[in-house]
Amino acid sequence: MTAPAPPRAGEPQPSYPAPPAYAPPGGAGPEPASAAAPAAPPQPPAPVAVPPRAYVGSGPPTYDAEPTALPGADPDALDDLVPDTVLDGARYGACTVRAVSVRGDSARYRGEPRRDALLTARFGSGEHALVLVAMATGARATPGAHRAAAEVCRWIGRAVGRSHARLVEDLRAARRGDLKSGLHRLTDRSLGKLRATAAEQGLTPQEYSATLRCLLLPADPACRTRVFFGAGDGGLFRLRGGEWQDLEPRVTEVPKGEAVVGFGSPPAETPEGDRLTMDLGIPTPPSPYEPAPEPPREPFRFRASLGRPGDVLLMCTEGLAEPLRGEPELAARLADRWSAPGPPGLAAFLADAQVRVKGYADDRTAAAVWEA
Repeated sequence: MTAPAPPRAGEPQPSYPAPPAYAPPGGAGPEPASAAAPAAPPQPPAPVAVPPRAYVGSGPPTYDAEPTALPGADPDALDDLVPDTVLDGARYGACTVRAVSVRGDSARYRGEPRRDALLTARFGSGEHALVLVAMATGARATPGAHRAAAEVCRWIGRAVGRSHARLVEDLRAARRGDLKSGLHRLTDRSLGKLRATAAEQGLTPQEYSATLRCLLLPADPACRTRVFFGAGDGGLFRLRGGEWQDLEPRVTEVPKGEAVVGFGSPPAETPEGDRLTMDLGIPTPPSPYEPAPEPPREPFRFRASLGRPGDVLLMCTEGLAEPLRGEPELAARLADRWSAPGPPGLAAFLADAQVRVKGYADDRTAAAVWEA
């Protein structure tokens, strides 16, 4: 058989049919390529991010984790309604502030209004500005508790705002004596107004009363003096080096030790000295026959301290102070969360502040200050 001659240059190449595929004996055809390829091993499921547990302690709290019943509303007094949660924050000078007030599990279940009130306000501008955080808790089992708490916050806010310029000067100069005496007078007058309002409504002072706790924060980054004052129970804590320190002033103690750990920083040596009184713009009684407001039922509490970089200062009502002192797991969890570099966002702070603990179902109000 003669082989075909190779094609000449430029001629088209002939096409030849493809050789038949090999068929094994028995007539079975070739196996499809897709079936012949080995099956891919199953991939493990992607890890699912598990959110941190919403409670700490031996078991979940009795009440639901979310609000259930709304408080009753009066169509002619809708301004009296209190939202379930209030959240706020700011950054001034060397500190970042986060503040929250949350209705307790018990009140959420029963459809009662939040008894805690929260006020955050800035007075002035620039380095002469002053930030006030005020919180109050109305008396338990009284119908106007939420109104009393809100009123005392507004009264202390109005008084601080009218005197913010003098307060900023005294904070910068660390005039502890001036600050303590002046803020004591403000607190007495504000709580005295509550008792006067109770009398106008035909109520006893116990039926229309509230605790009061405040923080003053200067916006000047060169001034790291932080002042706490008020009357009534609650908590004042400092997170330093991953450990909580309880700074709540003990009203029966004699001040001793370091100023930042004791009752406040010492007054600075200034040409004016440490003035004994401070005019906060509150008029004195026009007549000796007009009685001055009674002192608050709770002793006045005051502390001035210096913030160090990395510190977290926490002021709160009893609703958070009690579980923070009574449940070590809650204290450890918040210390771990808030020791991270930089402050949390508002949503993260809200989630941290409302970690639930069985046996603690009151309103929670807290303000935390992160030092840059």
